[in-house]
Amino acid sequence: MFSDEAFFHFSGIVNRHNVRIRGSENPREYSEAQRDSPKVNVWCGLMHDRVIGHFFFTEKMDSSVVYLDKLENFVFPQLEELQPHVFFLQQDGAPPHWGTIVRSSLNDHFTGRGIGRGGPIPWPPRSPDITPLDFFLRGFVKYNVYRRSVSNIDDLKARITTAIASVDADMLAGNVRYDL
Repeated sequence: MFSDEAFFHFSGIVNRHNVRIRGSENPREYSEAQRDSPKVNVWCGLMHDRVIGHFFFTEKMDSSVVYLDKLENFVFPQLEELQPHVFFLQQDGAPPHWGTIVRSSLNDHFTGRGIGRGGPIPWPPRSPDITPLDFFLRGFVKYNVYRRSVSNIDDLKARITTAIASVDADMLAGNVRYDL
């Protein structure tokens, strides 16, 4: 399972370094965006046949304690139904992901099957490899969320939920392949 978080800004700001959206509109057209607009942080896991989560977080996940709390209260309970002892978990090298308490907990749940910084299977720092969350899911969801102006945070969350719910197994099969 690939996992990551992404910010969704109320104003529609998209980090162009991480997301490329190809479309039929004029690429030179622009719209003004509010700086420091309200935003939500969304965690998702992606498997070959399903999206795990999504979970909204209003606070920053800037510490291992906050990240572990989210894993224990939201992610791990949902994974228990899926027999987590048979799959791997990949995370990027964000500092909250590799704190000692997080690595210890992940080792309890994914013994020897954690892929990431400080884990049993390393994810190289500054790796040029991108995950299906980076090249598929994030762009797909942001494209669908921001096609029209967002009216408020609840509208933003509803659009994110709808976009993620529209991802089906056929879409994932074309974007997620396991060759371990």
